[in-house]
Amino acid sequence: YNTWKKIEKFAVPKFPHGYTVNGIIGDEFKKMYGVEYGVIRSISLLRSFDVPEKKERFILYQGAVNEGRSFETLIPAMKDVDAKLIICGNGNFMAEAVRLVREQALQHKIIFRGQLIPEDLIQITRQAYIGLTLFDKKGLSNYYSLANRFFDYIHALVPQVCVDYPAYSEINNLHRVAVLIAEPDAVSIAKAINLLLADADLYKNLQDGCRLASQVLNWQNEERKLISFYKIVLESN
Repeated sequence: YNTWKKIEKFAVPKFPHGYTVNGIIGDEFKKMYGVEYGVIRSISLLRSFDVPEKKERFILYQGAVNEGRSFETLIPAMKDVDAKLIICGNGNFMAEAVRLVREQALQHKIIFRGQLIPEDLIQITRQAYIGLTLFDKKGLSNYYSLANRFFDYIHALVPQVCVDYPAYSEINNLHRVAVLIAEPDAVSIAKAINLLLADADLYKNLQDGCRLASQVLNWQNEERKLISFYKIVLESN
């Protein structure tokens, strides 16, 4: 952390033109370094598709299996959930995650698929019943995050359980796409997942919210902003 912070302090003030992934981080940069950074979010491409029949109501975690992604609480939470969890990804917490699954005797319920090619990941995301966007509240990087998977679930029309951190709650207030939890502890995670499994009306409302959100929050719109950003930079030089 300290190394990256030193790089940030050195580099950010030297680049008056820049962009970051959300306005909350942009506000922090302005406060700390006096720079006005734009916002270009890493959002999924809008694609049309037929929503597949959800033959098995499984929960999906996609992304890096890294420290700080709440696996210490997610894995034991699955003892109280009547559904399978599929984990797609790899990372520095993989060995520990596998150990925790064995320790909790959940090998029958939690399945590690490893890293998938993008098209395969899109397909399995569309088949999922619930997505997960979880981060421990350790450091501003996690607290101010806006993960790609948050948008991947939206574009797959998959309601999700998500941490109630600023960037996610800001979007969820505009487009209701997720059940937000204040803390990613085992009880809260299990309760939120079970709510989505049990409440068909809530699930449908969130799925409709995903459909509306995807029409606004997509790469086609972000791409226009990115092109406009570079035009302004080039014209100013």
